Amino acid sequence: MFFSGRSRASEYRVQLTMARHVSFGLWYDFRNPDPWRVPFEQRYRETLDQIVWAEELGFNSVWLTEHHFCEDGYTPSPLVLAGAIGARTKRIQIGTNLLILPLYDPIRLAEDCATVSLVSGGRFDLGVGGGYAEKEFEVFGRALKHRPSLLEEAIEILRTAWSGDTINFSGKRYSYKDVRVFPVPETPPKIYLGAISEPAAERAARIADGFLSSGYVAQDLYLNGIRKAGRKDNEAKIYAGCWGIVTEDPEGEAERIGKHLRHQMNQYILTGAFGGPEQTPLFETPQAAIENGFYEFWTPDDAISNLITVLSDWPQIEDIHFWAQFPGEPIVSGSRRMEILAKHVLPKVREAVNR
Repeated sequence: MFFSGRSRASEYRVQLTMARHVSFGLWYDFRNPDPWRVPFEQRYRETLDQIVWAEELGFNSVWLTEHHFCEDGYTPSPLVLAGAIGARTKRIQIGTNLLILPLYDPIRLAEDCATVSLVSGGRFDLGVGGGYAEKEFEVFGRALKHRPSLLEEAIEILRTAWSGDTINFSGKRYSYKDVRVFPVPETPPKIYLGAISEPAAERAARIADGFLSSGYVAQDLYLNGIRKAGRKDNEAKIYAGCWGIVTEDPEGEAERIGKHLRHQMNQYILTGAFGGPEQTPLFETPQAAIENGFYEFWTPDDAISNLITVLSDWPQIEDIHFWAQFPGEPIVSGSRRMEILAKHVLPKVREAVNR
């Protein structure tokens, strides 16, 4: 279903009342599925080149996500990619949205993240979540039911490690005695936490530096959690993954990339994001995925209007990032949308935000 925003730039009713800085970025999963597969070395090389170009276009951030054992190559190693991006770029902020924290040893993770921070000159932040795919937990010897304690204990350990202090910790899941991590990052990564349920959103409000959302879901739960924790609304920080697809030709773009969108939605169903195919049937056609998935097709004017509205309604948003590439989509196709965003949408949104 095509999303139609307010029609013309001259009709925008800007509600933002004070200048603020909002970052705009790109979101990557590095999928490379059949039947559109290219050599993985080519996919990685072209995508890294695209990210370097994105920095030149003026994008502020790049976000990496994670899954394991996916035949389409959904990246299992976002920290390796973060280090590569940090070495090739100069300004762009690098983050994960998100890394599956319960699957990691927190000390080893602290070391890897410290290294990425140092390589990138302090441009790395760690966004994490609890995960949901049973196979991932089984293979890594973890239990889904332990996610809350695995998350909370790991975040505490990470912060202690990056402070340079000695870690003496004894919890339900982890126990360390007289451990120090070297080298300590000169700019400790911020820790963001993603959530959908109310308890998880309240956990993010209580222990994280910010909230990771997807499609703006559960932002209200997070803000309620901030208030419940006795904090002020302006202490909340949201980093939002946006499913808007910006194009000058929505119908033509839907025809071109619909098969890639169908693959993405169906793979999320198969990995259990929505309870599995028993609860959520697979989409049989690209049109069904477009009409019933998360996607919204925007013209540049629609995008300007909708982004301004979201930022007006949610002054807690610090960053909005868009899918740069859909699974199997040619690099040139995603790059075309990136250029439209960078040249015809974001300058007007930034102007409105800073007005």
